[in-house]
Amino acid sequence: MSRIATTFERLARGGRKALIPYITAGDPDLAATVPLMHALVQAGADVLELGVPFSDPMADGPVIQRASERSLARGVDLAQVLAWAREFRQQDAGTPLVLMGYANPVERFGVENFVPAAQAAGVDGVLVVDYPPEEAGDFANRLRAAGMDPIFLLAPTSTEARMRQVDALASGYVYYVSLKGVTGAGNLDAQAVCRKLQELRKHVRVPLGVGFGIRDAAGAAAVAACADAVVIGSRIIELMENKPVEVAIEDAVGFVHEIRRAIDAHANAPAVLAST
Repeated sequence: MSRIATTFERLARGGRKALIPYITAGDPDLAATVPLMHALVQAGADVLELGVPFSDPMADGPVIQRASERSLARGVDLAQVLAWAREFRQQDAGTPLVLMGYANPVERFGVENFVPAAQAAGVDGVLVVDYPPEEAGDFANRLRAAGMDPIFLLAPTSTEARMRQVDALASGYVYYVSLKGVTGAGNLDAQAVCRKLQELRKHVRVPLGVGFGIRDAAGAAAVAACADAVVIGSRIIELMENKPVEVAIEDAVGFVHEIRRAIDAHANAPAVLAST
């Protein structure tokens, strides 16, 4: 059983939901990446999503786009991200680590090289935004054979056929995109999310994490009432932007700690669904 599956099972037994913060590798500073990862775990993160910077992150809003641009300007590439994963794993043997990014860096690295390198670095799951399930069967099989979870996105517009395709390939968890649009955009409708998760659970057997549009403790708590995990990225990066590194980390940690408290306080509350 993977570290991701073990973590979700442990949390479920305790009636708790997973908190999954996302950061872009190399931002706010090269030397801060691994210390920030450890600090987020101490603040209450159950799983970490480490973003691989890319020049054209089509699913990401301006906040994460700027973070990718800053990291690329500092020379961060996939090999460096894997090196940080190895460094993190040397001190933390338990927290699941997911790499999230786009096909181009993986293809340039070579899938046949990437999978064993990610395994050796202690990566637990990989989410490639622009690998649709129709074309990702071989990649998913390679990951699972190496003990890693292939993670996929589903959206409000996903059809039942797409849900079944994702269910056939995904393990670890599925990332449900709560909004039509890019990361950090729009207003979260927690009631609509909860209704959609009810539908998704008819077709998807792995835990469901919800991201895009969660910006505060109230939104996180509302989502935690019906989701298995809360994913937050843009707001964390926004809080760190244009600040000295020490202040940036402190603000990110404080925010994650606040979200952790909110999720734990409200995760078991019944979801209130609007009538249709």
